[in-house]
Order: sequence, then C-alpha cells, then structure tokens
Amino acid sequence: MRLEVADTEAMEAFGRRLGAALRAGDLVLLTGPLGAGKTTLTRGIGEGLGIRGPVQSPTFVLARTHPSLVGGAPLVHVDAYRLSDALELDDLDLDFAGSVVVAEWAAGLVDETHPAWLEIVIERRTGAGVAGEDGAAPRADADLDLEADEPRTLTLRGPLLERIQEHPADTSE
Repeated sequence: MRLEVADTEAMEAFGRRLGAALRAGDLVLLTGPLGAGKTTLTRGIGEGLGIRGPVQSPTFVLARTHPSLVGGAPLVHVDAYRLSDALELDDLDLDFAGSVVVAEWAAGLVDETHPAWLEIVIERRTGAGVAGEDGAAPRADADLDLEADEPRTLTLRGPLLERIQEHPADTSE
C-alpha cells in the first residue's frame, strides 16, 4: 500500500489514525533517511494511542516508554540506528507483548515471523528546491534542508496492513 502525505501535519494525522488502530503486541518498523519524518509519524501514533508525551527521538537512550493516559497499551519508541543485530535489540528487554513498539531504523533487525508487524518506508524528495549552478538539477553534495516540510511517500507492508486498511487512511486533514 502506498500513501502520499503532503506535509508534517498530514504525517501526524496519519500517525493518529494508525495509533488508534494499534494494540498491545503490535510492532511498527519505520525506515527512511534522516529527516524523513519517522519521529513525526511516531508522535502522531502516540497521540492516537493516548500516551503521555512528548514523543522525541530516543537516539541517546535507544528506547523510551510512554505510558498510556487512557488505559491502553504503552508506546515503546526505539531508535535502532546504533544496534548491529537482532540480539542487541533483544538485549533491550522490550515488552513486545504488552506494548505497541515503534522502532526507527529497524529494517532487518526484527524477525518477520512476529505475528503483528507493519513496516513503513518513508521516502522524501531529498534536496528538493536545492538547485545546482545555473538552475540545474540539484547537486548530489547540496546541503539538504532536513526540516523541509515537503511531501512524503509512505509504503506500508506486513500482517497489520489489513487491520490498518479498515481505518480511514485519508491524510488530507
């Protein structure tokens, strides 16, 4: 399934709808380049779950747990960038069964036999609007504006996709 999100607000709105569809035991894997919107999407998921925030990138702590304020599953937000394999992820001793786990940079680190997972690949037009000399195409070495509020393309796959599709996926709010 592919979705287009127009901007940061639309990414968070999609995350809210996604969070409302998730439950304990669900695993969401986020993949995309730096500045793609992984943490922005997670912030929306957290709002949809009704967790205590704020949701920030867990880069320096590897994993951060946000308890529910509405009696639902907590959100465990993982930054797997520094993890080299699935054993290191397992060493974090995460409560996969009792939480909704959202893992950034986790492609290849989680066994796809997990019964309830969803992978979301986020693509952005990196360098959009950064022209080369004489108005030419963007240079490969151009400084990228990682905070640019530009459209993203989301590609979703995994066993959770059917449940997610039962909830509206319109991102035009």
